[in-house]
Formats: sequence, C-alpha cells, structure tokens
Amino acid sequence: MVTIAKPNPELNEKLTVNIAIVGGGRACNFFLTILQADTLPFLKVNLVGVCDIDPKAEGLLTAKKMGIFTTSDFRDFFSIDNLDSILELTNRRQVLLELIRLRPKRVGILEHNIGRFLRNYFQMNQQLKSAEHRAVLAKMVSDFIIQHSNAAIAVINTDFTIAQANEAYLKTVKRPRSEVIGRYCYQVYYNQNAPCASSQQALKCPMLETLKTGRTAHVIHERGASTGHATYENIVTYPLKDEFGEVTHVIEIWRDITADLTTRWEKQARNLRNDLQRMVQEDRMISLGKLAASCVHEINNPIQGLLTYAELMRKMTTEEKPDDDNWKQLNGYLNIVSDELVRCGNIVAGLLSFSREASRGYVDLDLNDVLKAVTALTRHKMELQNILLKLELVQEIMMVRGDTNQLQQAMLNLIFNAIEAMPTGGELAITTRADASAGQVVIEVQDTGTGILEKDLDHIYDPFFTTKAPGEGTGLGLSIVYGIIKNHGGQVKVKSAVDTGTVFSLRLPLV
Repeated sequence: MVTIAKPNPELNEKLTVNIAIVGGGRACNFFLTILQADTLPFLKVNLVGVCDIDPKAEGLLTAKKMGIFTTSDFRDFFSIDNLDSILELTNRRQVLLELIRLRPKRVGILEHNIGRFLRNYFQMNQQLKSAEHRAVLAKMVSDFIIQHSNAAIAVINTDFTIAQANEAYLKTVKRPRSEVIGRYCYQVYYNQNAPCASSQQALKCPMLETLKTGRTAHVIHERGASTGHATYENIVTYPLKDEFGEVTHVIEIWRDITADLTTRWEKQARNLRNDLQRMVQEDRMISLGKLAASCVHEINNPIQGLLTYAELMRKMTTEEKPDDDNWKQLNGYLNIVSDELVRCGNIVAGLLSFSREASRGYVDLDLNDVLKAVTALTRHKMELQNILLKLELVQEIMMVRGDTNQLQQAMLNLIFNAIEAMPTGGELAITTRADASAGQVVIEVQDTGTGILEKDLDHIYDPFFTTKAPGEGTGLGLSIVYGIIKNHGGQVKVKSAVDTGTVFSLRLPLV
C-alpha cells in the first residue's frame, strides 16, 4: 500500500454537503429559511440548485433572490461538480422514479418524506431555545445527512472505536453493522492490530493528525496494489469538539476517487501525446527551412538546363524546316526536358508532403520507404557539404506500426545532427536489418563527425540541451527522437567517440 498525503488548507471547519432540490414549493422555502438561520454547528449545507416547473413557486423565487441556480429540468443538476444528493420534494412518485433512474451513481436521492422532516424541523427550531435542545436537533440533522450521504462516513471515538457508520461505509468495508460499531477503525478497514501510522506499511493516518492538531486532515490511500487492482480513497477527517474545545469524536469521510484519478491520468496522457505531436510538427517546419535552401539549388540546375533546351528547340522549329535528324534531336531534347521536369516535380512534391501535417494515428508501414523519402530530401544537402551517403537497406519489407510523420521527423533529426557534425565532409551510413529473435527492426545512423563528449552523453535527450552556439539549435531534436521512438514501443542507443564519430541505433517492433 502507498499513501499519498497532501495538505488541503481550503477544507472548511464544518462538514460540507452539496445538495440540490427538486420541487420549489413551501418545503423548499422552509429549507432555505433553515440555511439562512445557520443553526447547524457542525454541518454546512451548500444548496447548489432548485428545480421546479412552476416559475412562480415560492421556494424557486426565494432561491433566485439568494443567487442560487434555478432550473425547470432536474437533469441540469447532473452536470454540477461535487453534487452529493438531490432532495425530492414534489411528492410525486413519477418524479422520484425518474430521478432514481437517471441520476449519476455518485449522487444520492432523498425522497419526498424529507419534506415532512423539514417542516417538523422548522417548527421545532422555532420552539427549542435551550442549547441542549439545539444540540439534540443538530445531531438529528447531522445523523440524517450522514445516513443519506453517498460518501462512506463514520463517527469515530478518540480511542479509534467506531461509534456510528452509514450504509455507504458498511458497503465499503463489506461488513454488517454488528461487526463495525464498537470495533477499531483500523481493524475494520485494514485488518490491522494498530493504527495505520504505526504499522509496517506506514500509512499516514488522518485520524491521528486530527487528534494531535484538532484540525481537519486529508490523505489519499492506495489499496490492493499487490493484487493488480489498486483503488484510491480520498479520506477526510473532521474533529467534533465540546464546549471546552476538546476533541470528543472524529468524523471520517471516504470517497473512492479511482475513476477520477484514472480520468485525470488519461487526460494527462492525451495532453502529452498532443504536445509531442505539436512539437513534431513545429520541428518539421524548422527542418523544412533547412531543406528549402538546398532544394532550391537542386531545382535551379535543371531549370537552367530546361531553358537552354527550350531555346534550342525554338530555333530548330522556327529558322528552318526540321528534317528527320532534327526531329530525332528534338525528340531527345523533349525526353531530357520531361525527365528534368519530373525530377523537379518530385522535389517539390516531397517538400509539400513533408510540410503537411498528416492525420494522426498509427498504421502499418514499410520503414524502408520512410528512410528513402527522408534521404531523397537530404541527399543534395549532403552533396553540397561533401558528405558521402551509404544507404544499405535490407531487401525484405520492414513493416512496423507507426505514424509516418513522426518517424520521418525522427530520422530527419538524426540525419541533420550527423550533417552538422561533419562541417568539412565525411561519410554517413544508414542501414537497416531485422533482428528475428527479438522481433525487431534495427536502424543505424552512423557518421564520421566530431562525436559527443562523454560528459554530455547522459544529457543529449534532455529537452533544450544543446552544445551548439546560441541561435544555432533548439535542443529539442534528440528529445523529440527519443519521445517518438519510445511512443512506438522502441529503444534508442548511442555510441560516440570524440573526433571519430557517432552511431545511433534504433529498435522498433516488427509487425
């Protein structure tokens, strides 16, 4: 078991219950009067909404004046965060059944007989003046709310024995009331012989914290991790004090927050994936700028040739009538022009395809095709920098499941790093092979560049870490490579020696 403890200074001094009312008539009006009187010393009731189909219902009008949310459709309440219960005050069976059928599991339903209870309470509150009677009345209300709360609630004596527990608590511990009342809380819930904080598992005990400080305490406990079905409970303890300020009892409230935490983790995972996708696309735009200059030069050469051939063909067709030899020569020129135009078109198409953000999602793809597309875009840049490219791809199809955009960007970042490590020229070898025993494809990108210092090897994947001069790099290239390969279920390894070169080895699972 693991305990996650964190401070919660915003907890109120009273036990707080969030309630909405269906039925805005007289009973609702009585309840609003009770709330305004604030006669409950240990209980704070937050009325978060009132529903009635009659816009002139007296309770509904009072709620509007108090700034409380009002509606004519009780289903609007289901979207209210932290709603504990709904009071049904219409005295109509059909409404009660609809509430029970449609309510979220986290929300309890208190049926219309509460109206009689509220009216009796209102009358008694006007009659009882002594502090003793008011205490009895407050206890009656507290007991009522505790028993009807959807949260697991127990009232615990200062010796850790349970004095009272509601049905939700009994369901949580999976024990009958006879096996709960009078027994120690740590025995009932954890089957331990001592308070949680003194056990070998060292769980933080909010009960002990409240007894020591006289203040509210809050922890999160993990249970069942050893079985593979961990659940997480949010536990809040609240002290009940006598007139001298001494703690006489502690109210303990349990809520299962496993689903909430799972939802948060899934949302955080989605955000991280989205962030990586955005970073990859932004990095692609940076890479596109690097490619554009060399591609412009690569396109410029065939264009100059096209202009020359076009002028020759114009002269041949206008100055004299072409003979058979001229037509053969013209046909040869046209073939050259066609090939050069196709070449230019392929370069432009490659750049456009590379700049476009593809639809997200993993598909089965041939890793060799990814490498061919990337090297086609960077080949001319290598030639300009006097770098010899050795591309040795296995003949077999290397099928992996992944995102083409992301894998292209990972390969491109490794190639750019290698090019920048060989400013005066060198050799870049890109190879693929299958590791059948591991069910993986291995890609190696090896350069003969300046290498990486040993002290920097542990940091090369850190975001924004760079050994380049300011303005020459973002420090995100290798961290993006690492994130992409890990997301594809692969591994990244590096070997490097100063003034000798660097080799990156990537492994991805084969389909």
